[in-house]
Amino acid sequence: MRVGRAAPARCHPGRRGGRAVEATGRGAAQRPGDGGGSFRAVTASPAASLALKMADGGNGGPGAAAAGAAGGRVHAQPQERAMWCDERFNFQATFLQCLAKHVPNIYSAEMDPLLEKQEEMVQAAILYPLECYLFGEDPDMFLEKLQQSGTSQLCGKVFKGGETTYSCRDCAVDPTCVLCMDCFQNSIHKNHRYKMHSSTGGGFCDCGDTEAWKAGPLCTKHEPGASGSAKENSECQLNEEIMEHSRRVFPAVIKYIVDMLIWEEEKELPPELTISREKVDSYYCVLFNDEHHSYDHVIYSLQRALGCELGEAQLHTTAIDKEGRRAVKAGHYTSCQEAKEEIKRHSENVSQRPLHVEVLHADVMAHQKFALRLGSWLNKLMSYSSDFRQIFCQICLKEETGSENPCFISKLMLWDAKLHKGARKVLHELIFSSFFMEMEYKKLFAVEFVKYYKALQKEYISDDHDRALSVTALSVQMFTVPTLARHLIEEQNVITTITETLLEVLPEYLDKNDKFNFQGYSQDKLNRVYAVIYDLRYVLVSKPTLWTDRLRARFLEGFVSFLRILTCMQGMEEIKRQIGQHIEVDPDWEAAIAIQMQLKNILLMFQEWCACDEELLLRAYSECHKAVMRCSTNGRSREKTVFHLCGHTLESRPYRVSADPVSIHLPLSRTLAGLHVRLSKTGTISRLHEFVSPEEFQVELLVEYPLRCLVLVAQVAAEMWRRNGLSLISQVFYYQDVKCREEMYDKDIIMLQIGASLMDPNQFLLLILQRYELADTFKKLKPTKDQDLIKQCNVLIEEMLQILIYVVGERYVPGVSNVTKEDVTIREIIHLLCIEPMAHSAITKALPENENNETGLENVIDRVATFKKPGVSGHGVYELKDECLKEFNMFFYHYTKTQHSKAEHTQKKRRKQENRDEALPPPPPPDFSPAFSNVVRILNCDVMMHILRTILQRAVELETHLWTEAMIQMVLHLLSLGLLEEKQQLQKSPEEEVTFDFYHKATRMGSSALNAVNVLMLLEKLKRVPQLEAQKDTVNWILQMFDTVKRLREKSSLTTVAATSGSEATKGDESSQDKEKAERKRKAEAARLHRQKIMAQMSALQRNFIETHKLLYENTLEAQGKEDSIMEEESMSSAIDYSRIALGPKRGPSVAEKEVLTCILCQEEQEVKLESAAMVLSACVQKSTALTQNRSRILELSGDTLDPLFMHPDLPCGTHTGSCGHVMHAACWQKYFEAMQLNFRQRLHVEQIFDLENGEYLCPLCKSLCNTVIPIVPLQAQKINSEDAEAVAQILSLARWLEIITVRISGYSMKSAKGEKQSLPAFTNKGMGNSALEFHSILSFGVQSSAKYSSSIKEMLILFATTIYRVGLKVAPNEADYRIPMMTWSTCAFTIQCIENLLETEGKPLFGSLQNRQHSGLKALVQFAAAQRTTSPQVLIQKHLIRLLGVLLPNFKVEDTPSLLEVDMFHILVGVVLSFPSLYWEDAVDLQPSSISSAYNHLYLFHLTTLAHITQIVVSSATESPTARSSDNSEEAQSAQSFCREICQYTSGCFSQDIPGWLVWDCVKKGIMPYLRCAALFFHYLLGVSPPEELLQVSEEGQFKALCSYLSLPTNLFLLFQEYWDTVNPLLQRWCADPVVLSCLKGKSIAIRYPRKRNSLIELPEDYSCLLNQASQFRCPRSSDDEQKHPVLCLFCGAMLCSQNTCCQELVNGEELGACTSHALQCGAGVCMFLKIRECKVVLIEGKTRGCLYPAPYLDEYGETDPGLKRGNPLQLCRERYRKLHLLWQQHCIIEEIARSQETNQIFFGFNWQLL
Repeated sequence: MRVGRAAPARCHPGRRGGRAVEATGRGAAQRPGDGGGSFRAVTASPAASLALKMADGGNGGPGAAAAGAAGGRVHAQPQERAMWCDERFNFQATFLQCLAKHVPNIYSAEMDPLLEKQEEMVQAAILYPLECYLFGEDPDMFLEKLQQSGTSQLCGKVFKGGETTYSCRDCAVDPTCVLCMDCFQNSIHKNHRYKMHSSTGGGFCDCGDTEAWKAGPLCTKHEPGASGSAKENSECQLNEEIMEHSRRVFPAVIKYIVDMLIWEEEKELPPELTISREKVDSYYCVLFNDEHHSYDHVIYSLQRALGCELGEAQLHTTAIDKEGRRAVKAGHYTSCQEAKEEIKRHSENVSQRPLHVEVLHADVMAHQKFALRLGSWLNKLMSYSSDFRQIFCQICLKEETGSENPCFISKLMLWDAKLHKGARKVLHELIFSSFFMEMEYKKLFAVEFVKYYKALQKEYISDDHDRALSVTALSVQMFTVPTLARHLIEEQNVITTITETLLEVLPEYLDKNDKFNFQGYSQDKLNRVYAVIYDLRYVLVSKPTLWTDRLRARFLEGFVSFLRILTCMQGMEEIKRQIGQHIEVDPDWEAAIAIQMQLKNILLMFQEWCACDEELLLRAYSECHKAVMRCSTNGRSREKTVFHLCGHTLESRPYRVSADPVSIHLPLSRTLAGLHVRLSKTGTISRLHEFVSPEEFQVELLVEYPLRCLVLVAQVAAEMWRRNGLSLISQVFYYQDVKCREEMYDKDIIMLQIGASLMDPNQFLLLILQRYELADTFKKLKPTKDQDLIKQCNVLIEEMLQILIYVVGERYVPGVSNVTKEDVTIREIIHLLCIEPMAHSAITKALPENENNETGLENVIDRVATFKKPGVSGHGVYELKDECLKEFNMFFYHYTKTQHSKAEHTQKKRRKQENRDEALPPPPPPDFSPAFSNVVRILNCDVMMHILRTILQRAVELETHLWTEAMIQMVLHLLSLGLLEEKQQLQKSPEEEVTFDFYHKATRMGSSALNAVNVLMLLEKLKRVPQLEAQKDTVNWILQMFDTVKRLREKSSLTTVAATSGSEATKGDESSQDKEKAERKRKAEAARLHRQKIMAQMSALQRNFIETHKLLYENTLEAQGKEDSIMEEESMSSAIDYSRIALGPKRGPSVAEKEVLTCILCQEEQEVKLESAAMVLSACVQKSTALTQNRSRILELSGDTLDPLFMHPDLPCGTHTGSCGHVMHAACWQKYFEAMQLNFRQRLHVEQIFDLENGEYLCPLCKSLCNTVIPIVPLQAQKINSEDAEAVAQILSLARWLEIITVRISGYSMKSAKGEKQSLPAFTNKGMGNSALEFHSILSFGVQSSAKYSSSIKEMLILFATTIYRVGLKVAPNEADYRIPMMTWSTCAFTIQCIENLLETEGKPLFGSLQNRQHSGLKALVQFAAAQRTTSPQVLIQKHLIRLLGVLLPNFKVEDTPSLLEVDMFHILVGVVLSFPSLYWEDAVDLQPSSISSAYNHLYLFHLTTLAHITQIVVSSATESPTARSSDNSEEAQSAQSFCREICQYTSGCFSQDIPGWLVWDCVKKGIMPYLRCAALFFHYLLGVSPPEELLQVSEEGQFKALCSYLSLPTNLFLLFQEYWDTVNPLLQRWCADPVVLSCLKGKSIAIRYPRKRNSLIELPEDYSCLLNQASQFRCPRSSDDEQKHPVLCLFCGAMLCSQNTCCQELVNGEELGACTSHALQCGAGVCMFLKIRECKVVLIEGKTRGCLYPAPYLDEYGETDPGLKRGNPLQLCRERYRKLHLLWQQHCIIEEIARSQETNQIFFGFNWQLL
């Protein structure tokens, strides 16, 4: 079933890592109760019979059941065994009788098979007796012995889909040679350059195959003697009796398997399997798999046709997809036939093709199923012994005597395309485990395979199953073995077979001229045809070293056959220029280009093979030449025309690219060019005349077609073909692209060079002018006035000049000049890096690959470039070394136009920076090889001089419309090439021998007319043309070169010593350049001095100013100094800086500056005031598990019943509020949000990035995802009068304060409980009268009226609070819900904890280091949390307060109050501080505590919470056994000791008092730190009191003291207990007596330890292959099959999941969710981070509908990630990038990252994240 087709893999499948079958592994045939492949020993006497006489006649009655139930097997009686040993006994007949009897009974329930039961019965009734007969003893013991007797040298592990395979780039013979993970880890290759890839399934491990590896063919596991057995690793020989039995058993078994698999009768069985019993009318309607219908199609058709449930239809469909077929209905023949018709009808409605359905008799189905079971059984046997394999192979290959029928294995191969998926898998596994493990039989199998190759490929092409499931995929296993490939070429003529197959499968694409035309092609069919092309590549992958006459003849025969394919491609899909009207439909061009790409390497390989042998090369050249000539004779009907220019004449047939048909496909001509270069390289070209006579050669004809092609490209550039649409532009793009250019564009240039070397240079240039349709332009004709035509003409001249530069200057081809492949690669790399520094992968992509997918990059890159490592993002790049810059050639023929201009710009800019001239002359090219030496003559021929003169003259005469700067650049480049050539020749040989007279021709007058000029004079004039200012340096360089060449000529003509002349000339050349350099240097120095002078003047002025205003400067400096010294004194003494205390009577002043903010939407400013219209911050509220201490805790996903008042100390899941810090008016935001809603309703087809229903939107400025806004509430500045504060301090002790609030609370309780049962006990202390304290006492310490908020602020307060409630509890919004205040406090506390955690992790100071967005977000959040109370009923807030206080003050305890150890104290602190003002509420007036009241309230609430937290820490964390450390007798340690004694007493000795005091103090100090840091942040943002300086820097000790000072705590925290002992003592007793505390101390339950561990992402291995190893061992917990899985790793908790697979989908609230999505709900409250191991990508997901891909933190040695493991380089963990991922999580930016990613990659049909 296709689940949505993927594009065909472009890369070759790989020989063993390739596509073939899926392995079931050796232990596949499990016995009942077996763990796997281990076989249990049976104690009963060994039987050797088929046990036909079962207890009940074998009809599956009680006997069989009993045998099955016991897990045992039915053993044959001794007398039966004797009968079996009788030679006359006919094994086959008895075997078939037994099967006829048992098989239908065993496989009777196909609709709902009990697999284990069936397996037990098969073992008992058939396989066990069969094995006993075969081995003559107990099977388990026999196989055990066989297994220990040594293994095969070949590994032979068959790859499953997704398994990692490794290939060694240094040692593999070709890239298809791969190792499995085990063999790789135990081989020498793991220290080499290796590649790793995920197998697509099938193929097998090449370990042990000596032909696959240049070195290290064996891993340590498979080396002889490695198994530890004393024998040499020759496999145990079977005794003759067993061999004899095998020869009797195997034929019967194999014949049965073959007969049943190719059985076509639906109703009948073969007569020998039919028992006399009457035939039962029991049939199955069987549905088969195909790749045309999708899952949904099949499910729909089954539901409609059979009326079954969705679940059942899904089960059927999954089984069909996995096994290839499935019985979907059982019953009588007629009912099954009806079902068949129904399914066909419904499936045809859905898609054009009906499903394949058959009605099979139950017995036929049973026997076919059992045949496959026997196949697996044979497969298992094969792995034990080479003798079994050989006997099996002999029987499979044996042909029936006197019969035309093919042998068994060929029958199965030919039937392969008709078999269903499951059968194919078994068959292919059997071939792997037998034929491919024995070299001799592999050869015989290959011969059979090639014999039927055409039939097999045709079957595959018309089949619709994937290549991996076809027997044709096995070709890679045979064709890539060098010796086998040679044998098949010599004996079976395999190359001819493959090429003929290609022609035979593509007949419908041939037109009337026998040329291919792929209009209206089928992509699927062509993808299948590529498989045949691949086979050709496999056969040619390794070149022969020894040539025999037979091999030569066969290869040539194959080559000629291959030329027939190329003949059909030569000139295919011709196109004609559209004139007038635009083309209506773009023709299909992709297929032709794709085939060209597929053939690229094959063409190169054929050329390489030919070049191995001189005789062969010449004969191949001759054949190819004939083929080209045959194709070139078509257009000879027209008469020749004559063309004159400069006194030269050209006769040619009239042809115009712009009017006549032209084709871009010329593989024949290009192959000939390739062979010609190889003739030149090997020097064989001298014998060419023996094979192709000069008359036959006809070089003009050879050049004609490639030249037309280049002219077509030029005309497309000149926009003459724009009416031909995009298809032509695409073809031209690929023609020059790296994927095709080697066998297209490059070869056309070579063909022109061949033409230039063999034709008269003037004739050659005339031909070029004529084909470029520029003949008239260079005659003295009056040009046209039409601007478009002039523009066209200019582009054509540019293109032509460029081609001439390439023909003369591009010599980096082995054979054209004397260069190596390495030189070519170096030059390519230099030119790529001249554009810009590039990543390794980008360079690799831009270089052509050879047949082994290698570019040769690594061997040379370090010579020419240096590597720069990447940072936290981006990738590493190579930068060109300076010494290589001189190799830069501006007109490099592989540059595209943009690359050319970019490179030119970069290089000129660089030269400018170095203060050098901007001339970029060509580097001296290497010399042409002898065969091409005549090419340079085109530089100094008359026509060339005429062209150069004409263009320069137009520029000088300022006919601006007739020339362009690019044209002049090219002319100058050609002049440079000519001068360089002449200079090089003069330096190498005496002047009289140098016939190349470029200087002479260039200085000669153009004509005899009076106004005639030569090139030199034109250049001088050119310098004065204003438009060509940029080319001035180049012109100067050329004039110097003219001078140099002139001097060389003159010096040589004198008879002075020629040897010195060269060097002097260069000196002269240098001297003029030196002068220019010196001049430049002088100018630069002058500029530097001028700059220095100005700077000196400026600093003098500055000094002067300071002198004049000395007093002012000194004063400020003194003041600063004083402050510093005061600060130092203070920190030295124990005096406390009053202004830096946040709590209590000494509280410092609030720093409340006036806040004026600008709205990002309307850009208006506004001051933040209580009474003004609301301003808001865009914010995002999300659930988070970033701080959780226990990921195994099940999160309550629905919050309907959740009570969020208390946070468990595990912090399992909090609500985090983050802001991007951007401010808007509330009104502006509302308008913006409504506009967004409207906009998105109109754009329904676009995948929505955000969920408008849930209030989501993107911040208008930074585009981060938000789902609410935080109202900005101004801080109320409050000052404390110190005298009042001291007065209050005398009265208001902690005890008094507690009594006051108790009375207040009791009073409220009485009011609310009028007549009802009192909800709270009156809190009275014995010995203290109640009279003095009454209900209103609390008000006597200072009250003030509550803040009055404007209506818009109130509205926003409610809106934001409701969002927190809705998101945090995942419930519908409800403004009146009692849990809204709780959620507000909770998100405030949790967000502060997250920020504190983040600052600690990053090692930043607590204050002053927050990002602006965090600072403004936190400030707004805390102020909002304080203000939110005013929008809720005060009675409700009081209720919550009483419950919160119940934890600290056990007197307030109600039934559901949690224990001290079950709450997070910081959440309690935030809750009590923010809800406490509700106690000041009176019916008539709206009051709140005054500054002094709230200072005390805050102080005492904080102290109480801190005391409770210290107790928490001591009870839960100070229980470790002490580590050896000298006793520390500090004050803190003593206080801690005495505190422990108290606790020990109160817990009845459960708490050990032996723990040393210093250890307890140490635990408390470390454990309380996060709490104190959070409290400092909270009170700072609540009250606005500046923190001490020490908190603005990072220091452990200073930080603790500063926190204690800021929060009014003694540095010895235990003094707090002593200070309040009388009050706290009863509380401590109650805390310690709590059952939860006692159970924890007794070790019955575990409490959270403090400080909590800081969460981080899981530890990943350094080497990525370790992860791949883990993934390969991953077994999906929910499915037993070996199908390909997508293992993903949760980076939060390390769980390995099975992603994108139906087996692991879960139903959550009625929705189908994939494994990742449902895991994310539990692990990360919907937000999670996974690593897709086999694809090396990180996936971020949020909720059920959103996700994105993110680069994995693994980099290769070039600093690049490798998504999809496409490049396959070894990968190492990059710590910085992993840290970046960690911060993304801890900063709660995952959702933001997903939204940003989805916005940048908007897709119409998004990925279904729900099923991930």
